[in-house]
Amino acid sequence: MDLKILEIASHTENSKVLNNYTHKSKHKNPLCGDEMEISLVVKDQIVKDMGYQCKSCIYCQASVSLLSRKIKEKKIDEIKKFISVGEYLFDGVAISLEKQWQDFKEILNKKNLSRKECLLLPLKTIAKALNI
Repeated sequence: MDLKILEIASHTENSKVLNNYTHKSKHKNPLCGDEMEISLVVKDQIVKDMGYQCKSCIYCQASVSLLSRKIKEKKIDEIKKFISVGEYLFDGVAISLEKQWQDFKEILNKKNLSRKECLLLPLKTIAKALNI
């Protein structure tokens, strides 16, 4: 296992319950059983806060941890754009990502292709919460 995955997953400051959420979603990976619940506070089309809880593998935890740190103060349109290209990072094709999303290239890549669904579960859960 890549030590970078462990390091990213260790940032758990956003593993919390948000009681004042405006958007919420729960999603389950049918392949492995990972479960993810994400709650968001959105104001004026900008994500102000994110909380998550998961029963999942370390890959899913790393992905949601990174997402929870990168998503705050982002416009929903920016998040939508990132989610639309996230899956393609596994293809090894040169994809232009805005600076704030560059860190995802460390985990959403060909090297972790066998864990693709685990790594994409948080993105799918956010998309479901935001109806995008």
